[in-house]
Amino acid sequence: MLTVHHLGVSQSERIVWLCEELDLSYELKVYDRDAVTRLAPPDYKALHPLGAAPVIQDGDVLLAESGAIVEYIVAKYGKGRLVRAPDHPDFAPFLYWFHFANGTLQPATGRNMILGRLDLPADNAVMKAMKARLDLALGLVEARLGTAEYLAGDELTTADIMAVFSLTTMRYFLPYDLAPYPAIRAYLQRVAARPAYRRAMQKGDPGMPLLLT
Repeated sequence: MLTVHHLGVSQSERIVWLCEELDLSYELKVYDRDAVTRLAPPDYKALHPLGAAPVIQDGDVLLAESGAIVEYIVAKYGKGRLVRAPDHPDFAPFLYWFHFANGTLQPATGRNMILGRLDLPADNAVMKAMKARLDLALGLVEARLGTAEYLAGDELTTADIMAVFSLTTMRYFLPYDLAPYPAIRAYLQRVAARPAYRRAMQKGDPGMPLLLT
């Protein structure tokens, strides 16, 4: 049995959503963050040396890193779903946007979150540069979604499953305004309409308002 260890309000929501999209049989174990520190509880940190979410168990396999987990699950259980094969015309965009999520978009939000906690002046050069980096990343997503329904083309793929966290739940840690990005907002409404996404968020983070606008 595949077990998904889900830390509330974290990137591990990607894995719950993936399992729901693939209609997999899996066990979901949900862990709440510490009410004071907002960090993972000790029993979650004990799962893996990094102490970070997500983590899955599949037989003797213990695996962390959301990108690696997504690739593992679709390779083992996906039966070709939610990915693009090398001979597909959208293969290169699929690869790009899949890796863009954790290679560019999420690091940009994470750096801005950390800098925002340092009480730096608004004209700090590093802060300005990192804000510009996030604006550039969001602008690239906006431009892509102005020409395609989903990041890899006309259908949802794991590239979307990787990216949506940074556009939604991450805003609990780094509030930012999506008003300048109408294509992203329309895209998030398409995601919100997916039953698998709704099921995943209800199972993993029941009661949490979804930041989809």
